[in-house]
Amino acid sequence: MLELLTAKELKEQASLVDFLSRLGHQPARKYGREKIYYSVLRDDDSRPSLSVNDDLGVWFDHGTRKGGNIVDLGLALWKHLSFQEVLQKIQEVCLISTGDKKPPRPRISVRVPNYIVQDIKEIGTHPAINNYLKSRQIFEQAKGILNEVYYCVIDEKGEKKQFFAAGWKNEKGAWEVRNKYFKGCLGNKAISFVAGNEKKVAVFEGFTNYLSWKAENPIADQSIIVLNTIALLADGIEKAMGFSSVDIFFDRDQGGFLASRDLMKALPYATDRSMAYEGFNDFNDKLVAAQKIVDEAVAPKNTIFSKVEVPFQR
Repeated sequence: MLELLTAKELKEQASLVDFLSRLGHQPARKYGREKIYYSVLRDDDSRPSLSVNDDLGVWFDHGTRKGGNIVDLGLALWKHLSFQEVLQKIQEVCLISTGDKKPPRPRISVRVPNYIVQDIKEIGTHPAINNYLKSRQIFEQAKGILNEVYYCVIDEKGEKKQFFAAGWKNEKGAWEVRNKYFKGCLGNKAISFVAGNEKKVAVFEGFTNYLSWKAENPIADQSIIVLNTIALLADGIEKAMGFSSVDIFFDRDQGGFLASRDLMKALPYATDRSMAYEGFNDFNDKLVAAQKIVDEAVAPKNTIFSKVEVPFQR
């Protein structure tokens, strides 16, 4: 029987490009180190919108605004499978066995020469970052929690390309970065923790959902665990063990439900609080939809005279 690799080992061993190729998907376009595919998560993708950076081991689907590593992609592809079954499926597809392990593929730990963090600023100075956070309805909540991260990536020709994003640090001191077009990590992937009440903790998949919850619960005092990727669930569970009250706010999709089940199995006193955004995939979707209703309510209404042009004034 195949000996299963851990999620960490899979991320080190497996290639996203090879994984997609073995599933029958080839890139439609290439931009430097980034390869663009038709989405494997949506059937209605008329233009290539799945970005993959194999050097960084990350992907981002612009249609669903979801992204992550190879384990996250497996969870999104095979929602009917458990976490361990997804790991096994990826391992089988990529033909990786524990008996002939390859040296770990270059991953985040050796990415330092490829990017340079040039500047860190408080939220509020860059219009594009401001607009992105406002579009997610978390601009005010981001102040004092997120930062503006300015960095450059050095390509294979030694040329620098400038980038910026909203970001915050994880427990390994790396930057989890996100903007309108990209979601990734500058450094070693890890969970993030915000200290609060010593007995109560709330657990989230990503920081946009944490900040969305904060928008609705401005005086809540719980400590906060953000996984930054569902693949770090085990790390989140270990951190949550130090609390006697655990509230779970994972996505209302198959991956989120399975992760909530696994967390509650490890900590039976934990509570799934995702009913707070029932009808939506996550807390941020609910927040954005609520604001859209408000915007539409105050927008000028079209009337039968709204398109009539007055040629002159008396």
